[in-house]
Amino acid sequence: MSQPPLAPHVAIIGGGPAGLIAAEVLGKSGVAVTVYDQMPSVGRKFLMAGRGGLNLTHAEDFERFVTRYAETAPILRPLIEAFRPEDLRAWCEGLGQETFVGSSGRVFPKAFKASPLLRAWLRRLESLGIRFAPRHRWQGWDAQGRLIFTDSTGKTITETPSATILALGGASWPRLGSDGAWEPWLKARGVAVTPLRPSNMGFVLPWSDVMRERFQGEPLKRIALTFQGQTVRGEAVVTADGIEGGAVYALSATLRDAIARDGSAQLLADLRPDLSLEALTKKLGAPRKGQSTSNFLRKAAGLAPVDIALLREASPSLPTEPDALARLIKAAPLTLTGTKPLDRAISTAGGVPFTDVDEHLMLRRLAGVFVAGEMLDWEAPTGGYLLQATFATGVAAAKGVLETLKIPVAALTESSSSATPQP
Repeated sequence: MSQPPLAPHVAIIGGGPAGLIAAEVLGKSGVAVTVYDQMPSVGRKFLMAGRGGLNLTHAEDFERFVTRYAETAPILRPLIEAFRPEDLRAWCEGLGQETFVGSSGRVFPKAFKASPLLRAWLRRLESLGIRFAPRHRWQGWDAQGRLIFTDSTGKTITETPSATILALGGASWPRLGSDGAWEPWLKARGVAVTPLRPSNMGFVLPWSDVMRERFQGEPLKRIALTFQGQTVRGEAVVTADGIEGGAVYALSATLRDAIARDGSAQLLADLRPDLSLEALTKKLGAPRKGQSTSNFLRKAAGLAPVDIALLREASPSLPTEPDALARLIKAAPLTLTGTKPLDRAISTAGGVPFTDVDEHLMLRRLAGVFVAGEMLDWEAPTGGYLLQATFATGVAAAKGVLETLKIPVAALTESSSSATPQP
């Protein structure tokens, strides 16, 4: 008498948002799932990302939204269309966490932090029967194609699941588990891996001793930064060895590539983007009446001490003519000489290229093995775009597994891709 076929079991390696949302899709569809993670608990990078406010997604027009993924936009578009920003909001609210749109269009849970959402999420996953295996470090595959793990005691464990989803993140948060250790295991199996590089990171700038000692940690507020014809308004922060912050991160990909190609990159800082050159020139044409240069710039141009110090870094001998001084304030050149290291970046560029996965995110060289999240070779600025694509690729990989196993897909939320965005 023949034995009945074993029920499908899926191994998900990586307990970040991509792995957890994949587990939820599979669990709702009746599949047994084990989530393996090398850390003592799951969602650690998710919690860290939400410390200053969990930016889930962005409420801007969808056509504008998808352009944020640059050259990978055509590939990511159908995946994000299948799990849109409004679907992510509906999913979040289905866990009892209402969302709101900030003044910049960024979407946050009303609780603001990630911890209430993660707690509710884990309760749901446990109710679906999802099994968690923390402190299990993946070590690749053995000669028979079985997954190899080392547990907290150093014991080697092998598993042969029906399918595997790899969602181990990039390499920018090694202390939270995203250490890029998966790269050699994939290469050993013939999978291409584009070199991992920092994304949404700060840059090295050789400040003077005065700038470094007096203004380290000072914010540059309401500025505009321009590089290669692209201008971004926002804020930045002076660091001991350079500059970082939201406005810098938005330009980080093109700045990084320019530095790799040319050895340096010149960033232009507009310290008064709210004033036209003509209006600023007129203000600077007012009589100085014996004021020091710093006092005059503070009163006439509304510059903070850190702004004035930055001007002196760009031009130690400040021009006295109003027009020339206004031009410097509107376009102070900052020469960036390097990027901050990968382990200090917010996210990672590089990884498994989309040419090495099929439309379901299954590796072409490894049947039954899917890839999701930051392991794939895409990048995006901060502002909700990172998490949105991470969730969307996790959903897509889980649906790919279900199609491979010939199992119907259960709805993740009550909304659909045609849902009307919430105000």
